[in-house]
Amino acid sequence: MKGRRASSPVGRGMAVSGLLLALWLPGAVRAGAQIEEPLADKVRTALAASVADGAPPRPSFESIDDRLAYLRWLGAMSERLKKRKGEHAVRVEFLEAVWYESKRAGLEPALVLGLIQVESGFRKYAISSAGARGYMQVMPFWARTIGDGDAARLFHMQTNLRFGCVILRHYLDLEKGDLYLALGRYNGSRGRSEYPSAVFANRRQWLGGDAGPAAATAAARPGTSGT
Repeated sequence: MKGRRASSPVGRGMAVSGLLLALWLPGAVRAGAQIEEPLADKVRTALAASVADGAPPRPSFESIDDRLAYLRWLGAMSERLKKRKGEHAVRVEFLEAVWYESKRAGLEPALVLGLIQVESGFRKYAISSAGARGYMQVMPFWARTIGDGDAARLFHMQTNLRFGCVILRHYLDLEKGDLYLALGRYNGSRGRSEYPSAVFANRRQWLGGDAGPAAATAAARPGTSGT
């Protein structure tokens, strides 16, 4: 009888809900193991070039409206992040980098923030049981494959965000735009629903902020270098 209850739809639903709740816990590091796959030379060269740029420039905008929308987004996200990062300057620097690296890779900032929340709980020096590192839980083999070989640099904020966004973009391209499969590949759990569902759920917390369509489509262009 106990076995029947465990196999019932309600029991399975409770089990999945429990797993998703565990993924959302702020103190947990639940990253899977991105699988090291062989890369064609052309792909490796392109990815290496994508992560090799220096510090991100501060964004410039086509219009005042675009800039104001970005500043509203920055203020709203900073307020939401306050419980996790108490120092205002640290929050703003982090969000500026997230926004820039997301847009640079053609990703939605809310999605990247949701992924970071699931992967590391916004902890810069998080390490998973699989050895993934930093905010976006990048596996060390990526430093060797497309970086300079120094895995310790994956704890550097902008480097970690650059690698994470480039890798997710790479997986999204591999999966022909299927975000569900790309997220599963990022986590090393391709085809399973728990991880993409957790990221999508957390993404909802980072939507809005009066960003509007203008901020969502504004392109960051080189300007004054940030730190």
